[in-house]
Amino acid sequence: MEEYDAVWSRFRSDSVVAGLATRPGRYAMPEEAAGLGRLYRSLYRLSAGAMTPLIGGGLEQLGYDARYSLHPQGEAIPAPAWDEVLDWQGNVLCTTAPVVLDVGAAGKGQLADLLADELRSQGVAEYVIDASGDLLNSGGSPLTVGLEHPYDASRAIGTVELGAGALCASAANRRSWGDGLHHVLDGLTGVPVRTVVATWAMARTAMVSDALATALFFVSGDVLEQEFELSWLRVFSGGSAEYSAGFAGALFE
Repeated sequence: MEEYDAVWSRFRSDSVVAGLATRPGRYAMPEEAAGLGRLYRSLYRLSAGAMTPLIGGGLEQLGYDARYSLHPQGEAIPAPAWDEVLDWQGNVLCTTAPVVLDVGAAGKGQLADLLADELRSQGVAEYVIDASGDLLNSGGSPLTVGLEHPYDASRAIGTVELGAGALCASAANRRSWGDGLHHVLDGLTGVPVRTVVATWAMARTAMVSDALATALFFVSGDVLEQEFELSWLRVFSGGSAEYSAGFAGALFE
């Protein structure tokens, strides 16, 4: 976990990502960067640029910065266009300008996958990794998971069964501050998403599940199903919900 944080965290001054924010150049990243880059590139394309790892500058602008100031520095700013500032090939990143990389939409899930790899390498066959909103289950026993109400964390709107695989959630009430500000920003505008308030995605790996939970704020699950194997649920600000045919859960009335 320390090794991963030392590379990808934008909240510490000594990370590799902190270097990208101060000087352009060529950066050789760890092996896990290749899968992370491919996933982000696919979702950047499917969302027409709304979901992007280059959203870090927009988050800092609105106060979600390394100091957790939670005070906006000015009006929302869009993320830079990927092809104008970033070339991500395998585990090598080349930048033409300083960029604030934020892989939070998939990184925590990927770290859960890496921890699972470590557990299996030590002979641990059955495990559950709870990464606060991201769950990864080896499948020894299915779990019944409550789906948190997006406006009341003490309540659930339903439950879902998680067997072998991952269940990841994203919600506007988590990491929120100020007047309607939260961490899920549209890369095209830098403004927090207002229409979708909570999402859940189930996939084989936590990295993919984590990323798709964020992607559901920008594109429909039907679009994601064209390229990914997942089940999903998303809840809208008006109180309605939509979900995939394969979502193994139940919503309360």
